[in-house]
Amino acid sequence: MKKYPISIVIPVYKNYRMFYGYLEINKKYFEGCEVIVMNDYPLENITKPVKKIYPEAVVVNNKKNQGFAGNVNKGIMKTTRNYVFLMNSDVVLRDNSFLVLLDLFKKDRKLFAAGFAQIDKDGRIVGGNRAYFKNGFINHSHQPVSNFEKLTSNFWAEGGSSIFRKKIFIELGMLDNLYNPFYWEDIDLSYRAWKSGYKIMFTPRVRVEHHHESTIGKYFDQSRILRIAFRNQLIFHWKNLTDKKLLLEHLINLPKYLFTPGFFDALFKLPKILQARRKTVKLFKKTDKEILAIFKT
Repeated sequence: MKKYPISIVIPVYKNYRMFYGYLEINKKYFEGCEVIVMNDYPLENITKPVKKIYPEAVVVNNKKNQGFAGNVNKGIMKTTRNYVFLMNSDVVLRDNSFLVLLDLFKKDRKLFAAGFAQIDKDGRIVGGNRAYFKNGFINHSHQPVSNFEKLTSNFWAEGGSSIFRKKIFIELGMLDNLYNPFYWEDIDLSYRAWKSGYKIMFTPRVRVEHHHESTIGKYFDQSRILRIAFRNQLIFHWKNLTDKKLLLEHLINLPKYLFTPGFFDALFKLPKILQARRKTVKLFKKTDKEILAIFKT
């Protein structure tokens, strides 16, 4: 059997029936790859059921909940290959076409990550992302797919269905636990990569099915999800925004959001955010405007 330099890391939190069903489907496409299942629900040991479906898998049952970022980071540090395929437990593979990305990484040493075309439960194709600055915030939107053979720059590689170069992932400081339990951690990592001089691409020729939010929506109520999302959006800006003009515009617009759920949660974390910012900006080689210019249509 040919051995590929890819480790597949699957973070799991509850929702095991769905995960086991998809693992049964996906296992035929794992051949030659290392597979690590990271269980982040300490009250449930899933080693036996996972091994029954896919005996070759390495299964880690966290004794303490790590959140998405901590769980993924722990999984990456257990990998032994050069590239990491982060695959959410709600992703269904159609084939092993993700292997073609190895040639992209070999050709471009500055390529940090490559994201796939994801077929959402409503039939939309997502996974390609672009960015723009408006009303003091970096906003993002989907890139429509018109050509499935065309590679395009991607604002961020989604943490549930992308391949990353492991060495750079660690060099950048990995996913930030400030964003726990979920959301914006993959955007933050990707933005740090762009500003540090690396590239992220969208590869629509690789297609998977992704049932977004099937776990988060099941175990967290909508008001809490929105609160966490806005808190983390603020954390992202306070940690990464460095262009003076854009930063000033952000600060001018902040009073509008004083009573938005999540604002004071972010403010409470400000000392830790500033501490992370001091480490992060040392890696930056490009400005915010340079990165945003990549995605102007």
